[in-house]
Amino acid sequence: MTRVMHKNDINFTGKIVWITGASSGIGEALAELLAGKKAKLILTARRADVLATLAARLDTAVKTLPADLYEADFKALTTAALNAFGNIDIVIHAAGVGQRSLAAVTPLQVYRQLMEINFFAPVAITGQLLPLCRAHMVVIGSMSGLMGFPGRSGYAASKHALKGYFETLQVEQDVPVTIVSPGRVQTNLSLSAITASGEAHGVMDEAQLKGIPVMECATRILKGVARQKKHVIIARKEQYLYWLHWWWPRLYYKIAKKYSFVRDK
Repeated sequence: MTRVMHKNDINFTGKIVWITGASSGIGEALAELLAGKKAKLILTARRADVLATLAARLDTAVKTLPADLYEADFKALTTAALNAFGNIDIVIHAAGVGQRSLAAVTPLQVYRQLMEINFFAPVAITGQLLPLCRAHMVVIGSMSGLMGFPGRSGYAASKHALKGYFETLQVEQDVPVTIVSPGRVQTNLSLSAITASGEAHGVMDEAQLKGIPVMECATRILKGVARQKKHVIIARKEQYLYWLHWWWPRLYYKIAKKYSFVRDK
């Protein structure tokens, strides 16, 4: 069914969109959908070869900027992004890493890595862009940025911080921001999630497999961005837990322990 356009909806045609975390998951799905809408794309992820393969199959103008956001030169990266097409209309902060380890056994270095990629990288990019352009910031957060889940203490902390920063930015600056809080989506997030040892979890969670299809999630994200919504929640059961978290917290904590428990590796 064709969606009815609202008068103030963003038309993505010709818009210059910078996507971090573009090589897989939600970032890749957004790149594919935006290419279909003839947006001009700037794609960033760690692996240059994967970005090149993605760019080759997208039927639109694409520039690739490979970078490891854990240790990037954000001034140089942002300058290169601005120079790619001469401006940036929308930035989609989709890069991120998950976690599968209990707080009691997780070393500080793992927390630092989670914060560097999930929080400090988007903040650094935004800080570089603010004096130079008024881009619409699209922030891929998480339901874990709204409430805590066992095995994800650092991940939840980074996503809570992300939400807090960008909500405050909306108040301080005349910058459009859309914060997206997805529940479980069918991506490789659990496979690449960091454990207490610093290694990848390497296991696809059963609940992740049963999550929202990634293209459905991306479609709903773009709908929210087009409507210039401040906050978009995309979730199934997690959405009910979110409301329970506010209205009946004691029951929420009891359920959450069973719903999301993972054994540390």
